[in-house]
Amino acid sequence: MKILIAVTLVLFLSACSADPGSERWCAQLKDKNKSDWTVDEGLTYGKHCLLDSQTIGSEEWCEDLKNKDKGDWTNEENMDYAKHCVI
Repeated sequence: MKILIAVTLVLFLSACSADPGSERWCAQLKDKNKSDWTVDEGLTYGKHCLLDSQTIGSEEWCEDLKNKDKGDWTNEENMDYAKHCVI
């Protein structure tokens, strides 16, 4: 029951907006006028969409995280994995 509630919550939250650094977020920001970007958006875009060859939620990112020791996952990685790789 708890898993069902957690999955439902993740689905609900994922429908609201794209997570910064995710493939969807990168695509949305790319289409946005750069003069309208915030400093944080620019930094996150540079880090996850340009420099990092694997954006959050990409097949490569999911596979790399899957192969990483789960004890080394951050809370954010746990949530992102559940949201982008499991669901």
